[in-house]
Amino acid sequence: MTSKYPTKRDRSPIVSPTSRRALLGALAAAPVAAPTMAGAAIATSPNATFAERQFVWADEPAVLRRTRAGRSLSRVRYHNAEQFFAGIEEGIIGEGPNLLYHTGIVLQLGLSAHLIDVGFDDRWCARHVGLHIDRSLALADATGLGLNAPEIERLARFLSPYGKWRQADIGSQPAWPWSRAELRPLTRTLLDQVRSVTGHARPARGEAAS
Repeated sequence: MTSKYPTKRDRSPIVSPTSRRALLGALAAAPVAAPTMAGAAIATSPNATFAERQFVWADEPAVLRRTRAGRSLSRVRYHNAEQFFAGIEEGIIGEGPNLLYHTGIVLQLGLSAHLIDVGFDDRWCARHVGLHIDRSLALADATGLGLNAPEIERLARFLSPYGKWRQADIGSQPAWPWSRAELRPLTRTLLDQVRSVTGHARPARGEAAS
């Protein structure tokens, strides 16, 4: 089913997956611990082994609660992701580790927008996810993101934790498997999926997050 979220900035249709609607409805009725809620999604995932590994560290169960404040913070995170990505698209961010670092920021901000929107507590994510994009992606896929993109999973594993690229010497790191031209569409695919499932409008270019 397709629903439209009218906005002066972006009038394209937003598609909300049925599985995510069911998930959010269940959360509204009764908040539950993330590992319990996500179990069925992990078991049926084509990438179950990868997802299961990411939940080993979750010794403190996350209780998902959707709130107006969380919805607002989710929108800010998504808009910040788009603003950071604009610098990459426009070529402001140079090649090398700095591009990987900024790509990591964009991916993590986008995934954070989804996680907060479905009810993850931001402080829980800071403690248990941190700068590990692969962990964010596993949690997001288990809670209705519906991305199903093996190449993005590969990129998430390579970048994690993305802080390692901040002042890295590319010569001391593993071979860089993606060109700038390949990184852009992968990043755009993830951001568009986050936009699709959250229903957030894409911000106007140059607009500050609020």
